[in-house]
Amino acid sequence: MMEYDQRLARFRQGHVNPFNRGEEEGAREEKNAPELEVRPQLFSSETKNQTVDRTMDLGLAEDHFSRPVGSFVASDIEQLKQAIEECKRLIPELPEHSERQKDTVVKLIHLRLKLQELEDPEEEEPNLRVLLEHRFSKEKSKSVKQTCDKCSTIIWGLIQTWYTCTGCYFRCHSKCMNLITKPCVKSKVSHQSEYELNICPEIGLDRQDYRCAECRTPVSLRGVPSEARQCDYTGQYYCSSCHWNDTAAIPARVIHNWEFEPRKVCRSSMRYLALMMPRPVLKLREINPLLFNFVEELVEIRKLRQDILLMKPYFITCKEAMEARLLLQLHERQHFVENDDMYSLQDLIDISSGRLSCSLTEIHTTFAKHIKLDCERCQAKGFVCELCKEGDVLFPFDSHTSVCHDCSAVFHRDCYYDNSTTCPRCTRMTERKHDPANPQVA
Repeated sequence: MMEYDQRLARFRQGHVNPFNRGEEEGAREEKNAPELEVRPQLFSSETKNQTVDRTMDLGLAEDHFSRPVGSFVASDIEQLKQAIEECKRLIPELPEHSERQKDTVVKLIHLRLKLQELEDPEEEEPNLRVLLEHRFSKEKSKSVKQTCDKCSTIIWGLIQTWYTCTGCYFRCHSKCMNLITKPCVKSKVSHQSEYELNICPEIGLDRQDYRCAECRTPVSLRGVPSEARQCDYTGQYYCSSCHWNDTAAIPARVIHNWEFEPRKVCRSSMRYLALMMPRPVLKLREINPLLFNFVEELVEIRKLRQDILLMKPYFITCKEAMEARLLLQLHERQHFVENDDMYSLQDLIDISSGRLSCSLTEIHTTFAKHIKLDCERCQAKGFVCELCKEGDVLFPFDSHTSVCHDCSAVFHRDCYYDNSTTCPRCTRMTERKHDPANPQVA
């Protein structure tokens, strides 16, 4: 009996009575219920700091700029928002310029980037898009700071997709592409390669109905609702979104006044002038022939170009010159080996600065050295003055020679101008032409 009582006592001390288990568990749940309902205040004391660090560390070990995979639950975004707000609150409270404050600022930036990535997941954008004759190519640069030509805001390459037109270099956000209304300037260059040759042909803001010449936004000289900015190339007025106060050399001022000071132009004019810059479309002898009387550099360049045209036949028939590709030294100014009267705006700018004279003189020296010294075949194509029959072998590009316009014979300049008779070679060819015994001689 005594042993039974001991066993019953041990059972009651170490085990729950099976008959009262439900009541005891209910009492325990009621006792713990208030503890479950009482929630700690958000970010309080040490718990708050631990929660902030844990929330701010959310995804920071990952690649924040990679495209999110799968779907994200709302709790992730809510935690990021809470961490961002807490960072914003803690930054002014932390000691200024302290390491803790700097780390918190860095975490705030990363959290905002991560939040934008989760809230705005983008679909894969195509690498090439065609719109209004623009050929937009997707850019991959993440660090270069650019400005959208459509909305005039900064393009953040780290988190935004942006495109550049391969023709006119128009840059814009992916989201702004459907808002573009201006065709590609390169198409205008291809179909209408000519400049406006009147200096600032202004028609007046009233003729524009007080609207931007491009986007038709209301403008005024007082800046209400938008400032009217004049383009010195077209003479028209534009709004601040279409005219960023960019500057460029104006072709009309260069040709008529030999003035190269950059003037303010609108965005479309700037792109048009940039594309037209290397194109040889200016025939100075027709537009302003008096310019050669006042600009000595133009006369010098014209003489060098004429000499190069006289050297060209030697190179075309010379095997060594073709193998050395001497004429390719002028590949950036191909029109120099085609004519001597067409100029590009870039040519005139380089003439004014002196760069073209130096480079063209060097090329001229290289060409002359090949013909007169290095190549025996080219030397054999020289001339002997038939008037004095003295001196060295002459070439048509020598400075002390003159060339017959009819037969291309070369003479000493003094001999040719002092001789009162006609060209001996022309006379000989005329006699042979009328000689019945030589009907085949031209």
